[in-house]
Amino acid sequence: MNLHITKESDDKKKRHVNKMLYEYNLQHFPEDLRGRYKEINLYLTDEDQNVRGGLLGEVCWNWLEIHILMIDEDLRKHGYGSKLMQEAEKVAMENKCDFIKVDTLSFQALDFYKKHGYEVYGVLDQVGRDHEHYFLRKVL
Repeated sequence: MNLHITKESDDKKKRHVNKMLYEYNLQHFPEDLRGRYKEINLYLTDEDQNVRGGLLGEVCWNWLEIHILMIDEDLRKHGYGSKLMQEAEKVAMENKCDFIKVDTLSFQALDFYKKHGYEVYGVLDQVGRDHEHYFLRKVL
């Protein structure tokens, strides 16, 4: 067998590798958690349907993972991020999640997440040389 490593952007191959990992992981989770995967995309839109922010994540087995939470800068500090977080928590509860996890950089939203009941469970130092990368979760 002659194998090669290639560097390319190929959605079909990417889906295949993701499927390989998913199928492997299934062998290690209880039966009742198998197949529990759902994208969660919440959008903040204005009256013209322009996207002004959103929360992107996924329910995976027994947790909700927030990948991105972003609000247009001129709308920050007006409660929209909190509303998105409340909606995400509602989705997590509806999907019988035990916890929500998220990560953030030191210049992003650490205090915001802490204010919403998230606790730091890990930190990487020297990210971008001058920052920290925080890993947080909230038990539901």
